Amino acid sequence: MGFLTFDFVPRVLPKWKLVPSKGDQRTSSSLLDGSHEKEREPEFKRQVVTADDLHKIGSKQEILLLHGSKQKYTLTNDYEIPVVESKREMLIRVSVIGLNPIDWKAPAYGFGIPSLPCVSGRDFAGVVLKAPVADSRISIGDVVLGVSTDYRDYRKSSYQQYLVATDFNVCRLPKHMSAETGAPLGVAFVAATLALGVCLGVDFSLGESDAKGPNLLSLVRALPEDNVPEDIREECLRGINDDDRPKPGDWFAIWGASSVAGYIALQLAKIAGLRVICVADICKHGARLVDAKADVLVHRKDTESAVSIIREITRGKLRFGLDTAGAESAGLLQSAMKVPTDGSPAKAHLIGLAATPKDRLPGIAYHSVPIKIFHTSETVGAAIMTWMEKLLGTKTVAIPEVCVEKGGLNGVNDALDILKSGNFSGQRVVVSLKD
Repeated sequence: MGFLTFDFVPRVLPKWKLVPSKGDQRTSSSLLDGSHEKEREPEFKRQVVTADDLHKIGSKQEILLLHGSKQKYTLTNDYEIPVVESKREMLIRVSVIGLNPIDWKAPAYGFGIPSLPCVSGRDFAGVVLKAPVADSRISIGDVVLGVSTDYRDYRKSSYQQYLVATDFNVCRLPKHMSAETGAPLGVAFVAATLALGVCLGVDFSLGESDAKGPNLLSLVRALPEDNVPEDIREECLRGINDDDRPKPGDWFAIWGASSVAGYIALQLAKIAGLRVICVADICKHGARLVDAKADVLVHRKDTESAVSIIREITRGKLRFGLDTAGAESAGLLQSAMKVPTDGSPAKAHLIGLAATPKDRLPGIAYHSVPIKIFHTSETVGAAIMTWMEKLLGTKTVAIPEVCVEKGGLNGVNDALDILKSGNFSGQRVVVSLKD
């Protein structure tokens, strides 16, 4: 099957062998301690931690603090090292910090700052110095990437030499991957996985055997309702009906597919057997998206034409979409989607990673990613991280290019200016804290 138009690249759609879903029957404890059976168990990266390393920890560390909006981060040399408070937590020495747009937008616009002084940073890679007390798949010396979605707990923020993380919120790096390439992946992978797996209810257990993952919606809806935070409860438990969930072969459109979250969402959607339309600057990013098995590429420059192409390709029946940029592009994507006019109960579903459209249409369900479930549920967090270990270990998911900046914590402000410039579209900027 192919399409002849200069605005996108046609691809032959693969044949998918469907595997009956049995759901994810593993328990939370088996996901956390690594006792469940794994296919192609990868070899993980480790580093020797000596008694001298532990002695050097002391009680003080360097940390970056934000003292107010419209200010730069300030280096502080004598800040308390965070303390482990639960049996699933560990102490990590940060090796590389992954930067996210929120890191410069928060101080610039004064949002996403729980309290001042603020410790920022969501993505990191580092070495485990103190392992969890509980039985865990994580041990001292493991090199891990981590995701601090619990941004109100500054112990877990990455703009510091040492941080605390829970074992179900970190992913062990495979031997072939450096800390620099692993550090910026966490937030994007978690957001993409929750967007597809919870908001749309994509069942990753239906994927091909080498990449098969969890049925996240089943795991989330098995949780006691009181265990799901109230502000994400509706999305997690009642966001989509079972009959509305995507099936292999359905169309899925990503507006802003060149972003790291969009790029990962493309690859996860292909694992699940969806046909994916990618809207992006195809002059810059087309080859990379084709390599990631995009079915159709649509150039974003002429937005009216892009909407028309999507509608033509899907015959006006697009029901699933993801926007990674903001309210304006989300509004464009919704105009390309199917809006039931015959009283049909089947809805279209649009996820806005940054924002949903200001003007909403009847017949479309709008979703925001329930990122909080990642750190509030051991079951969900562990399912995502152990699947990430598998995909990275088998090189099933391609990773974006990385721009590595030096200078340690002192170099973060300059690196954020580089990120803010927009010259690294489709790439991640990281800062190395290594000597």
